[in-house]
Amino acid sequence: MELDFRKDPTILSTVVDTMADGVFTVDSRGRFVAWSAGAERITGYTAAEVIGQPCEILEGPNCKGFGKLSELLATPNPPPQGICNQECKLAARDGRELYILGNVRLLHDENGQVSGAVGTFTDVTQFILANQKIALLEQQARGRFAFEQLVGKSRIMEEVFHRIHLAAESDVTVFLSGESGTGKELAARAIHARSPRKDGPFIAVNCSAIPETLLESELFGHVKGAFTGAIRDKIGMFQAADKGTLFLDEIGDVSPLLQLKLLRVIQEREIRRVGDDRPMPVDVRLITATNRDLKQLVQTGDFREDFYYRIHVFEIPLPPLRERRDDIPLLVDHFIRDLAATLNKPVTGIARDALERMMDYDWPGNVRELRNAVEHAFVTVNGDTISLLDLPPDVRRSQPSAGRRPGRTTVAATPATLTPEQQQERERIVAALEQTGGNRTAAARLLETSRVTLWKKIRKYAIEA
Repeated sequence: MELDFRKDPTILSTVVDTMADGVFTVDSRGRFVAWSAGAERITGYTAAEVIGQPCEILEGPNCKGFGKLSELLATPNPPPQGICNQECKLAARDGRELYILGNVRLLHDENGQVSGAVGTFTDVTQFILANQKIALLEQQARGRFAFEQLVGKSRIMEEVFHRIHLAAESDVTVFLSGESGTGKELAARAIHARSPRKDGPFIAVNCSAIPETLLESELFGHVKGAFTGAIRDKIGMFQAADKGTLFLDEIGDVSPLLQLKLLRVIQEREIRRVGDDRPMPVDVRLITATNRDLKQLVQTGDFREDFYYRIHVFEIPLPPLRERRDDIPLLVDHFIRDLAATLNKPVTGIARDALERMMDYDWPGNVRELRNAVEHAFVTVNGDTISLLDLPPDVRRSQPSAGRRPGRTTVAATPATLTPEQQQERERIVAALEQTGGNRTAAARLLETSRVTLWKKIRKYAIEA
């Protein structure tokens, strides 16, 4: 026997009540007219408690409930499609917050006027909470290997994090050593951010970037008329960093005369502006850094020994990236996430062969160069995964530091007669051969050309494969 919903409305009501989803109707004022058994099961509110009440009854302190529905009914020209796949939160009868996914369609009378609405909603609370938990675990996993903006899980970086923590707990003068690009300024910022001075200013000065004739004025300030061009008083970096931290990078490039003046500031905790004999007290935590060998500079007389020992109270050496290769995958993942958000590109990962090549490379520019390589890849990447072909040429062409791997392509010297376009084509061929382990058939497929054409270009460009 066929069921006729139009002749027997109770059949439709029974079907609606068997649905897991909640179904409801409201009048033109937003008051509930019908409330299904599914809606009762989800919210805990019975039909008797809801019918005749405004839809705002399901709102809580952090739950907007059906607030959108009220706005929709009050809109002079509401959208004909109503509300589709709207996520919101309801307040259940027992006080729980419910995440729901709802759909609402407007109802019209014979004159085309809005007479109410019918809606359905699905309980997605468990799904949302599960995804929030996964996201939190992923964030905790990433944060577990991060110390402020420094990232690493290697044993050598764990020691760095430990020493940063110790330095932050005291007001000791800190000396950061390490090659260029190892993250010395990030370490200085981490010390400041974890110290009692964290609410004070953090001022960073690159001493090698400021001419020697201006550096004293930049650090200590000057008074009007102290020298040609000093048309007004100016405060220096020490005054600007009062109650905070002053980070002097490339301290090895400072002249012995200025070293002596800095030594007096550290010892006396006061400065004298250029052209002013009056001392001014300052309360500054000093952190210095350099990529030079200060002990050797002391021996040659280019660096004052007394100043060296005054700034070398607590040293934190920042290791080069080649000594912490285990951190490269973590750093690459960190940079991909950061750049994907900054550049709004849907890049989520890196191919294994590309990551292996990064692990093989010695990174003379350290972490700074690694980030630049990932940023370079974001320019050329097509899709959501960085490939070997997307890496900078220097990284692509690198050979394993522990010895040559079998099946790798030998890159011959580039012929001097090649045009820039031919040079680019040669680089693409070399990268494809390296990616396929020297397999010309696979490389030709990757380059979308024939094997014969590829063989001819290998000979033309003097590539040994």
